[in-house]
Amino acid sequence: MISSNSPRVDRFADLADLYAEAVATPEFQAAFGDPMALSIVEPGDEPGEHEMPEPFAAQAECGGIIAALFDLFTGTRLEPFAPDIAWGFVNSFHFVAGKIARREDAIAEELGEFARSPEPSEIYATSLEEKQLQCHSLAEQRDAIECMRDYAAEMYRVLSGWPWSPARGSRASSVSTASQIAAQDFLRERALAARERHLPQGPIVVFSGPAIWEDWQPIWERLDQIKARVPHMTLVTTGQRKGADAIAAAWAARPENSVPLVAYGLYGSGRKTAFTRNRKLADLKPVEAILCEGSGLQANLYQLLRKAGVPIHAFKKAEQAARPAGDTRPGARRPLRVAA
Repeated sequence: MISSNSPRVDRFADLADLYAEAVATPEFQAAFGDPMALSIVEPGDEPGEHEMPEPFAAQAECGGIIAALFDLFTGTRLEPFAPDIAWGFVNSFHFVAGKIARREDAIAEELGEFARSPEPSEIYATSLEEKQLQCHSLAEQRDAIECMRDYAAEMYRVLSGWPWSPARGSRASSVSTASQIAAQDFLRERALAARERHLPQGPIVVFSGPAIWEDWQPIWERLDQIKARVPHMTLVTTGQRKGADAIAAAWAARPENSVPLVAYGLYGSGRKTAFTRNRKLADLKPVEAILCEGSGLQANLYQLLRKAGVPIHAFKKAEQAARPAGDTRPGARRPLRVAA
């Protein structure tokens, strides 16, 4: 049951607007509409004239799969499982795109070796051209799968109320609306100053809160206020998939916000790891922070940020609004759907 206090409108009513605005977008036209004259579909194949799926059909079908799942389960005893199954469909695009990217990197490395050791022979020239075509073909395939993944992920966000993110690693493509970046990748790329799409350039705002937190409206309002002051902000959360961090992630994914999100989860085990993460968050030199009262970890982060002179917006557990009457769902497992 969706709360009457929630600004979330009927989710299927949103689909008409989403399709009207997104069908045959420039991203799909770019990924599907103008393929190379020749391509190699599978390793070892001869170059051939292979067409791409039609852009309109590709976009409509990959979104329709997600919509059909929610439509089928809504109002039945299987409704609670629709987000989990839909997440898996989006993740299948992400998994395949990752496989293609790894093959593309391997071919690019081979191509680099060829280029560094030129030979004046026809065999060399033919092999070089084939490697180059194979690399370009893989790049086209990856772009198309990433484009479908990102659109399916947006459909997932509209229908579930929460942004899709991979179980591990990063999601970054030329058509992502909200870059969701694993912390290890973020720090590595930040240090190396490479691959600009994995390197948020804006001022950093840190967010942290407990896994059980249901009062999303004050958090969204405060984030709106910060974004008005810091329009190019990057939001760094402590990476939990439910509660306060999930509320902040949902705000970042809204089209009107489209704020880059760094999910800085725990990498390692033990209590020391969590406190080490807090120190690294402070080392990012955030311009502001939002902290929701939780465990000693939030208290420790508060102390570190306060010592660093970072302006902090603090929310206390006792100040949360009461749950609407009739809503019996545990906030830690099925958070209220919020506005798309």
